[in-house]
Amino acid sequence: MSEKSKAEQLREKLFMSKKNGLLSCDEAKWEKVTDFCEGYKKFLADGKIEREVVFEAIKIAEKAGFKPFDASVQYKVGDKYYVNNRDKAAAFVVVGEKTVDNGIQITAAHIDSPRIDLKPNPLYEDTDLALFKTHYYGGIRKYQWTTIPLALHGVFAKKDGSVVNVSIGEEENEPCFVITDLLPHLAQEQSKRSLGDGIRGEELNILIGSRPFKDDKGGELVKLNILAALNEKYGVTEEDFLSAELECVPAIKPRDIGFDRSLIGAYGHDDRVCAYPALMAITEIEKPSKTAIAILADKEEVGSNGNTGLNSDFLRFIVSDIAKNQGVDYTVALRNSKCLSADVNAAMDPTFKDVMEHKNAAKLNYGAVVTKYTGSGGKSNTSDASAEFIAYVRAMLDNAGIAWQTGELGRVDLGGGGTVAMYIANMGVDVVDLGVPVLCMHAPFEVVSKFDVYETYRTMYEFCK
Repeated sequence: MSEKSKAEQLREKLFMSKKNGLLSCDEAKWEKVTDFCEGYKKFLADGKIEREVVFEAIKIAEKAGFKPFDASVQYKVGDKYYVNNRDKAAAFVVVGEKTVDNGIQITAAHIDSPRIDLKPNPLYEDTDLALFKTHYYGGIRKYQWTTIPLALHGVFAKKDGSVVNVSIGEEENEPCFVITDLLPHLAQEQSKRSLGDGIRGEELNILIGSRPFKDDKGGELVKLNILAALNEKYGVTEEDFLSAELECVPAIKPRDIGFDRSLIGAYGHDDRVCAYPALMAITEIEKPSKTAIAILADKEEVGSNGNTGLNSDFLRFIVSDIAKNQGVDYTVALRNSKCLSADVNAAMDPTFKDVMEHKNAAKLNYGAVVTKYTGSGGKSNTSDASAEFIAYVRAMLDNAGIAWQTGELGRVDLGGGGTVAMYIANMGVDVVDLGVPVLCMHAPFEVVSKFDVYETYRTMYEFCK
């Protein structure tokens, strides 16, 4: 065997080497990857909206020994508890060996996803059909949401204080719903619109029925029949829509993608593909060196505002409660803390490569993606992680043998996006975005790599322990 040239030796020493992680993934590891992803697919199927995700997350955590937070309890090393924020966000805490003024290891993901919400007064009848008026939530390409089966999830909150859960359209024997679109034969004028304007917000009307109430001679008989059915099933009237949170999501189950079953297609990867690894990691650690928190937040897709988003004091209050329990200053705890803002990045799409700068684009199967900053143009509205914290994360990943990569969210003057990172950074915490690369992000059916999901879980576990 010939000796390596000086140039070859220097390349090995100096060049960065990032390879497809599946090339070194043996069968034993692949079995772990697929087993973990089966749990993830179930988590996706059972939690289509943020309320359901909180319920499923708490159920998983309670099986692992977590209990509701109790301010009267003096917590000790290894204790596990959770905080439920209005059934729409939650935090999971494992008390570490060091007091929290030495810092906390925080993983923060969001559990809301782009969707179609109902307006406060949604139900109407037109042309002997019953429909819902809607207001879309988050950044969607509206044309993608027409002519696909939709399910209705959410709650009616009634004046007597009771809350009625709604979930219809997921099971084979249940009806589903649909947003209609024009047939190509009659769409000549619509086709002249730009792609972004092809379907307009006020045209996202959901078809929900057509059968009239036969024993009444008045008007709006189809609407009346729908309300009669809702009243019989849920005990609600039209006025109860005013205090409801009802969301339409794709009635599509998570599925393996590809002949080799290496990918997962589903609704809600952004950002439950990071929430699930963060949750599973924190439920599996016992006595971490530093206190660990996994926070699953709401409202990221619309700016993280509101009392269940991370632009609120939700995280600050949790840290304050821990610090008070230990008799230390919570502001010192925050300043000494580290956080992985667990959010996705866009994966390189071979069909649309021109939107990416290839040297700084994430790829499927290359592992967890570290995103130093998001933002658009001149890094506006982003948290730009420090060199020192990136070095810390690099060392952690390499020492644990975790496959990872870096990425930006598209070309400089074209891309950009937002995460929760800047809101946590504003509290004085060192933070960087780290998560799973996604194809078809924000579409009703997104695609991720099983290998990347598993490496992200390994990252969260290594960070928390």
